[in-house]
Amino acid sequence: MEGMDMGQESSPAAAPTARSGTAASSGASDGPSAEHNGADVMFAQMMIPHHLQAVEMSGMILAKDGIDPQVTGLATTIRNAQGPEAETMTGWLDAWGEPLDPEDGMEGHDVGDMGGSATMNGMMSEDRMAELASAEGPDASCLFLESMTAHHEGAIGMAQNQIDDGRNPEALELTATIVKTQQAEIDEMEQLLAAR
Repeated sequence: MEGMDMGQESSPAAAPTARSGTAASSGASDGPSAEHNGADVMFAQMMIPHHLQAVEMSGMILAKDGIDPQVTGLATTIRNAQGPEAETMTGWLDAWGEPLDPEDGMEGHDVGDMGGSATMNGMMSEDRMAELASAEGPDASCLFLESMTAHHEGAIGMAQNQIDDGRNPEALELTATIVKTQQAEIDEMEQLLAAR
């Protein structure tokens, strides 16, 4: 998340599709569609750290020895999908002139119920992250699968709120992808856990 000074279509990863929409009050009309509302902003602000934690969890499991190859394959898939998605959402916030931290701009937005609180849905606590970091072998695999399942369920809950209340076409498109891919991964993780 380099210091991006966007406003133009300077980063293809951050602005996968540039469409002109109804210009928002911020006047940002380049990059991702400027048409957005508070739900779009809150979705990106909440989903970025959620995705980054999934990337961190995946990195932990990939750094361990003795992990089931199906689990490391899944962790690789999650890391490779969610890292770029977080970069894309960061680009949207930058193009919209919105802060990364929802605490910096909540006053003026009607975001509805994003299902969040101080701890977002599915986010692992520091203690649980430390437990995953120190776990080994089959215990680490099991803890990863259980934790990532809850993490994905939280993401799908946030995505449903975005589907209900969001306006930005690119954000809605990414949301549909998140729901589809993470539900498929939940199904796979549940199968792996059931086989243990």
